[in-house]
Amino acid sequence: MRRAVDGGGGDGGTGVDDDEAPPWAGGPVAAAIAEGRGTGVVFAAPAADPAADSAADGAALPARVFLHRLDPPRLLVFGATAFAEALVPMGAQLGYRVTVCDARPVFAAAERFPAAAEVVRRWPHQYLAGTRVDASTAICVLTHDPRFDIPLLVEALRTRAGYIGAMGSRRTHTQRMTDLRAEGVPEAGLQRVHSPIGLDLGARTAAETALSIAAELVAHRRGGTGAPLVGMDAAIHR
Repeated sequence: MRRAVDGGGGDGGTGVDDDEAPPWAGGPVAAAIAEGRGTGVVFAAPAADPAADSAADGAALPARVFLHRLDPPRLLVFGATAFAEALVPMGAQLGYRVTVCDARPVFAAAERFPAAAEVVRRWPHQYLAGTRVDASTAICVLTHDPRFDIPLLVEALRTRAGYIGAMGSRRTHTQRMTDLRAEGVPEAGLQRVHSPIGLDLGARTAAETALSIAAELVAHRRGGTGAPLVGMDAAIHR
């Protein structure tokens, strides 16, 4: 059996009506979407014992259920900066559906970000409050301006985003944490923020900085350490 699950929506929103799913698939599908593992197609492998499929007592079918994601994970890039220009195509190549958001019209120009699925001209925290975010979503705060950063991070920490990173120096990070505490963000929330964003590659240029951010996104998504492979005993492809 194959069943497509898609809630529609302009921002790739997802959903499932559990009442419409067969008893053997409804639970796994609903759980997968609730956990942010996304929409997709459900495949049920045949039961090992064909006779079990026709059990008269209506017991759950002994089938294996697979969920194949159809909609890509989202990468929300806030701050239409030179760093964003370099990061967006990398994010798209990594399989993300990339959105760029900036309240400043002079920066939020679609032609600057041809690899982005959309470029939004709106205050970042307002946009984030109204868009779909799940556990597969990555949020990169590149605005480097507390007017945008603080309300945006407060809103981001209310979501189930799997990755939240913010650009800035260590001094900026320290002040940012102070400001977030003043906004009532608990310590557990602060621990979710990858700040300063990116891995230590010795980056100097916008492209190198974007690479360090992209590398951290991959490491976080795939469970990598970010350490050099030389001298490591662990499997390269996990």
